[in-house]
Amino acid sequence: MKAWTYNYRDRKNKKRVNRGLWQIHINAAARDAGISYSQLMGKLRKANILLDRKVLSELTVANPAIFNAVVAAVK
Repeated sequence: MKAWTYNYRDRKNKKRVNRGLWQIHINAAARDAGISYSQLMGKLRKANILLDRKVLSELTVANPAIFNAVVAAVK
């Protein structure tokens, strides 16, 4: 019975932890590009670029050139 409770709780925690890691990756790459995380997310929304945090985080790790192009598009 306890296992089900822990399972349910930890599925929620996993989502929370992953979102925090995505934010850390995006923030570090954005700072290198000369913009803060909050400014980047606000400008992405204003420019109607629909990339979520998971995709942006994967771009920072796998394709930094594409991430820098996205940052340049919103600056």
